[in-house]
Amino acid sequence: MRNSLMRITLRQLQVFRAVCKQLSYSRAAEAMALTQPAVSLQIRQLEELIDQPLFEYVGKKLYLTAAAEKLLEATTDIFQRLDELDMQLSDLRGSLKGQLRMAAESSAKYLTPHLLSAFQQRFPDVSPLLRVVNRAQIIRRIADNRDDLVIMSLVPEDMALEFMPFLNNPIVAVAPAEHPLCQIKAEELTLNDLQEYPLLIRESGSGTRKACEEFFQQKRVHFTRTMELNSHEAQCEGVMAGLGIAFLPRHAVYRELQTGDLRELPVKGLPLYRSWCLVHARGKRLSPVAQAFVNFIRTERDIISQIAKRFEVKKGIE
Repeated sequence: MRNSLMRITLRQLQVFRAVCKQLSYSRAAEAMALTQPAVSLQIRQLEELIDQPLFEYVGKKLYLTAAAEKLLEATTDIFQRLDELDMQLSDLRGSLKGQLRMAAESSAKYLTPHLLSAFQQRFPDVSPLLRVVNRAQIIRRIADNRDDLVIMSLVPEDMALEFMPFLNNPIVAVAPAEHPLCQIKAEELTLNDLQEYPLLIRESGSGTRKACEEFFQQKRVHFTRTMELNSHEAQCEGVMAGLGIAFLPRHAVYRELQTGDLRELPVKGLPLYRSWCLVHARGKRLSPVAQAFVNFIRTERDIISQIAKRFEVKKGIE
């Protein structure tokens, strides 16, 4: 068996990985620009080398066998190590090169591209791959080791994670400019004044929603009329359409606040501050590119401050 394993080729593993991802021989063949018989042949040869079936059909659906699960785990590790070797060799040549796989909470999607752009200016041969998902999906991605690094707030305490806070994430209450709450003076407006109005909230699993619910519970504030929307953009449009008020990251609505389409309500006790954090699993072996991004976030405070200023609301626009 040991000698057989030594005869496995990288091409066979590439084809195997494609079939695992697509759960279809024909779709794997299309993704790799091969014919279906060529894919079938590579898988059959691989099965002969390991002396185990890799896939089985139940009905019309393709499933991985236990042997395939083990092989996929080893294959992922092999290609990850080869990617790291490529990065290390590039580093020895004096340039950092490779892919940076990142995920960001949806409310960080306005900020993260600017961070990646600044990082790529420093390391132009790095290719970022960014996934934007909600907090619940971020947590699943961390557990599945899907990304090199993630950006999120409210880092879960029940997971073994390394995290580095690097920027404030202010959450503010917003309303359309003509809303009655906009007529109340700053020193007089409280959270209790907001309770009688409909509140537009994010879907379950959202980090912003979780932060707000914890804040409301702490302040003993209860909104009886709520409407659930699945994105900050939908909340923003809903507020401008007059459906209700909302609590949103200031980064997410800075353009609407600057134009006057929305007004930030000067509520006592707000903004609600949380920190954006750069996160990865504790003990995770970071690639040279991922480690370079960690170092960039840790040391380039001036650049991060300049990025943050882009999201500040210019005063004097009513």
